[in-house]
Amino acid sequence: MDSQLSALLDRFDHLLERAEQLLPAPAPTINWQQTVALRWHRQGDHGYLQPLYQTDPISLVDLLGVERQKRAISGNIEQFMAGLPANNILLWGSRGTGKSSLLKALLNEYAGQGLRLIEVDKTDLLQLPQILELVRSRPEKFLLFCDDLSFETGDPGYKALKVVLDGSLTVSLDNLLVCATSNRRHLMPEPENDNQATGHQDGEIHFGEGVEERISLSDRFGLWLAFHPFDQNQYLAIVQHWLAQFGYGDQLDQARE
Repeated sequence: MDSQLSALLDRFDHLLERAEQLLPAPAPTINWQQTVALRWHRQGDHGYLQPLYQTDPISLVDLLGVERQKRAISGNIEQFMAGLPANNILLWGSRGTGKSSLLKALLNEYAGQGLRLIEVDKTDLLQLPQILELVRSRPEKFLLFCDDLSFETGDPGYKALKVVLDGSLTVSLDNLLVCATSNRRHLMPEPENDNQATGHQDGEIHFGEGVEERISLSDRFGLWLAFHPFDQNQYLAIVQHWLAQFGYGDQLDQARE
């Protein structure tokens, strides 16, 4: 009898070990004084904030050719940090023009004043309410960052983000701004057949609902800034800056060729 009981207990222990392997990992403890950037880690229908211990050290002075964009977004962030009304931010335009780098540089500039960044993948936007609840009572200021954002027709994350940008009473936070980068001004593809629903009635133009839906999301970002390809002189100035940063400032002529 004792041997049967012992064997049964061994089986229970084995089953418990296997069950523990299926349980989600516990959420890490966040040191808010030392952690300036986090990423939302999804686990099924839930998730947790994962601290990022290594971030890009780029600074605002390292970003050339985007002076207008730097002034506009810095002024917006300064208002945000001061507790004044501030706009959600959409940076759109050509790849490689500094959109993501600008947000990282802003984090480095204002982290000492309590600015924090939470990176969220587009596929996790449905869990935005969970993320907002985790930071609702925090004294820090948060940038909710979604990089290279775009949607396809019927994407559920589209409406989830739209609810947050609309400032619903259940999701609106004074300590959080949504920041997104995208190659598309309106965040969604714009097929030609959208215009087939455009019509004239009583002297007015009525756009198709597909057009209105695509425009409506990007318009909810109060501040949107365009980034365009650099001309040759701007590009060479950027090259010269980075050559100097790495100790090769006297080699621009060779690099130019």
